[in-house]
Amino acid sequence: MGNVMEFIKYHLRMTKFSLPSSIRVIDIVQILLIAIFVYYLMVWIKNTRAYTLLKGVMFVSIFLIIAAVLRMDTILWICQQLSVVAITGVLIIFQPELRRALEQLGEKKMFSNLISFDNGKQVDERITDRTIGELIHAAYAMGEVKTGALIVVEQNIILQEYEKTGIAMDSLISSQLLINIFEHNTPLHDGAVIVRNNRIVSATCYLPLSDNLGLNKSLGTRHRAGVGISEVSDALTIIVSEETGKVSYTYGGKIVIGVTPGALRERLNSMKTRKDHKETTGLARIWKGRAKHEEKTGE
Repeated sequence: MGNVMEFIKYHLRMTKFSLPSSIRVIDIVQILLIAIFVYYLMVWIKNTRAYTLLKGVMFVSIFLIIAAVLRMDTILWICQQLSVVAITGVLIIFQPELRRALEQLGEKKMFSNLISFDNGKQVDERITDRTIGELIHAAYAMGEVKTGALIVVEQNIILQEYEKTGIAMDSLISSQLLINIFEHNTPLHDGAVIVRNNRIVSATCYLPLSDNLGLNKSLGTRHRAGVGISEVSDALTIIVSEETGKVSYTYGGKIVIGVTPGALRERLNSMKTRKDHKETTGLARIWKGRAKHEEKTGE
């Protein structure tokens, strides 16, 4: 901490700076990497509660700069002693956000997309058209009679820790079964249903509530739970409001309220398979183009 304060005081006394005599390619690469890192860091901060706490951090930073300029040695010494505790506190406070950020980094699969040589065919179907039809039919049937429902459709991130909070089922999906589960005054109606690979794996599951201050205050616990599970996983959650009967869905920490059956079907269709078959990416596309070129020149 003392070295940081000396660094700040030194640069505050600087009145001019000198540019390097030459700029290397590696310097440009470093600048680009730092810019990308800062951009994604700011996007991450904006989408989490860290955005609110960042204001407090900026206030403390300004206060420390003023203390360093005015040579408030006692205050600087206290801050230096508390620096290790402060770092530990930040890690504890932002543990959920840091965990989700690392999960999102792993979900990007940058290296696999870059060097993938697969042919891009559809494989390993996650949900079928029949499952999508049953989910939509159940959701809007419950919406007509204002029966609240919370259905989590799992994707790449396994929700085993939340699955264990409910009652195991392992049942084939049908609209009648879903309607019966969420019927009022039934043993399984309270909580969420988790869907995995065309089957209901668990019911009455407890989900984490979102603490996003930007959510509409009129949204109840069911909607906040839907947003909460989408913040810690890549699952898509279908929500039926018990008050209005509207059908909504959450994904990636965002909620879309009052969707039509067509819009919900389109969103579910986008997650049918685990591998996108529309186009190949990375070196696979380059290699494929080279192969086509060689085939044409060889004719």
